[in-house]
Amino acid sequence: MGLTKTEMFTEKQNRMASMLKALAHPARIAIIQHLVKADACICGELVDELGLAQATISQHLKELKNAGLIQGTIEGTSVCYCIDPKVWKQYKATMEEFFTAKISNSCC
Repeated sequence: MGLTKTEMFTEKQNRMASMLKALAHPARIAIIQHLVKADACICGELVDELGLAQATISQHLKELKNAGLIQGTIEGTSVCYCIDPKVWKQYKATMEEFFTAKISNSCC
């Protein structure tokens, strides 16, 4: 049996692809931006802030949580979310390494 597509690439490349996939929707970018701006746990404000249905926001929160980028805590009947600082630093370091790679000035 042949290799799967992901087995063709390094672990680092697959990890970066997973990170970018978690951020590959404008609603997720908006959620992350809101959480970063608030610099606190957010409980239920996202529906009013983003203007999306609760079910839609829940799906995006699930993707971000599965990626480890956010963490949630249960407070009463709601779940409050915030950025996971450890994972945020990992994302930042990975992206900085990627975008600061030296490229030559010669082009095709």
